[in-house]
Amino acid sequence: MSLLATPTCPCHVNPAWPTPRPPPGGDKVKRRLAVAGVSLAVVLGCGTLPAAATDSAPAAVTAAAAPDVDVNKVKAHLNEFSAIAGRNGGNRHSTGQGYRDSVAYVKGKLQAAGYTVTEQPCTSGCTSGAGPNLIAEWPGGDANNVYMFGAHLDSVSAGPGMNDNGSGSAALLENALTLAQQNPTLRNRVRFAWWTDEEQGLNGSDFYVRSLSSTERGRIKSYYNFDMIASTNGGYFINHITSSAAAPMKAYWDSLGLQPEENTEGAGRSDDYPFEQYGIPTSGYAMGASARKTSAQAAKWGGTSGSAYDPCYHRSCDTLTNINTTGLDRASDGIAYTLWQRAVDSGTGTSCDLTGAVTNGGFESGTSPWTGTTAAIGAHSGRPAHGGTRFAWLGGNGTTGTESLSQTVTVPAGCTQASLNYWLYIDTSETGSTAYDRFTVKAGSTTLATLSNANAGSGYVQRSVSLSAYAGQTVTLTFTATEDYSLQTSFLLDDVTLQNG
Repeated sequence: MSLLATPTCPCHVNPAWPTPRPPPGGDKVKRRLAVAGVSLAVVLGCGTLPAAATDSAPAAVTAAAAPDVDVNKVKAHLNEFSAIAGRNGGNRHSTGQGYRDSVAYVKGKLQAAGYTVTEQPCTSGCTSGAGPNLIAEWPGGDANNVYMFGAHLDSVSAGPGMNDNGSGSAALLENALTLAQQNPTLRNRVRFAWWTDEEQGLNGSDFYVRSLSSTERGRIKSYYNFDMIASTNGGYFINHITSSAAAPMKAYWDSLGLQPEENTEGAGRSDDYPFEQYGIPTSGYAMGASARKTSAQAAKWGGTSGSAYDPCYHRSCDTLTNINTTGLDRASDGIAYTLWQRAVDSGTGTSCDLTGAVTNGGFESGTSPWTGTTAAIGAHSGRPAHGGTRFAWLGGNGTTGTESLSQTVTVPAGCTQASLNYWLYIDTSETGSTAYDRFTVKAGSTTLATLSNANAGSGYVQRSVSLSAYAGQTVTLTFTATEDYSLQTSFLLDDVTLQNG
């Protein structure tokens, strides 16, 4: 994991946007809307979340036939990376022969397994003399729906980089080889990447994403990153843990009783960040770097509180003895589970095409087929849309009231997962952390999500709710904005979509 890359603002927040705070009542009170119920009826035919399983018996969670990745084979790749570093000055730095030999090793394994493998020279933005990115794609699956899995292959110059990031690179390689050996029928395309020059500022992955056309970027539905997944005093961390992209990763670790947490330490510091900057959903596993384990984390995960997750982070002692085999095993199997959930055909013989399932989800084509408080839809002054020019502005009146909208959607029975995704911008005149004004998402009488003025920010955030529990049912999904008697909170809703995965 790089120390050099520092986050600026998340991809969904444009620093140029205004963040006005209207007085109580605001400008919207001049165009009071009729109060109506907002509902979205959905017909589902999708699978449920996996059942619980123990770490020693992951088959219970791999109902979609995801394989158990052999951690000993993962460690065999680590042995090779270690030997390569030993022959090349003790490291696999991006500009050295140790990195190039690592590329050759991974490439040879992938080509022998039947992958289409490409070395991509980094021609701009990388350290002078840095080796290439390595991209591998498995044939089959819908090329317009790509799920991408990546890890950086370089180390710092101070050591061989077995945890950082031989661990992610080795787990990714064995997952790719396992996919080739199993050769399942794919519904979506799978692409793997090993990045150069991450330790100098995420340069290889940044070059790759910049080099793609907007069309090619749009084909990548999620990018999954694996950086330091074997920290000896580590924890179980997931990037964007509440996102739709993270759902299968969290489901697997939840099934092992690991109680994973958000990867706050790694935010903006690894190869998922360039993808985020271009609006591509991301997630990934990590076990931590130089930050220190809390007493609460030690209580639930074991290890030593007050000590670094990886005591050999960016040091010469990041050798084969600096590997947490249990964590490496759990991450490797979680990668396989995620890959199978996202890309492998369920074998039901039916398809899951959600294209256009939500009509006019971006509100650009008038108000149809939305019903309810349709006056909330428009190109409103004083607030931005997430995409295009129009959005739905719920609340923002600064007086007691409830507002809402509705649409009927059908999900084909061939779906294995269905997620309702939406972009929400919460702007408020309230202060403090008390929830005065609320935005809820319900399926029937069940609340799926609750947000409030306490969640306000400076721009749109993509949010998601799972509808897997309603497989085969017709359910009314309800978005509701409720304000108390004073101080406005605006809930700006845009780009509502129903997606598989």
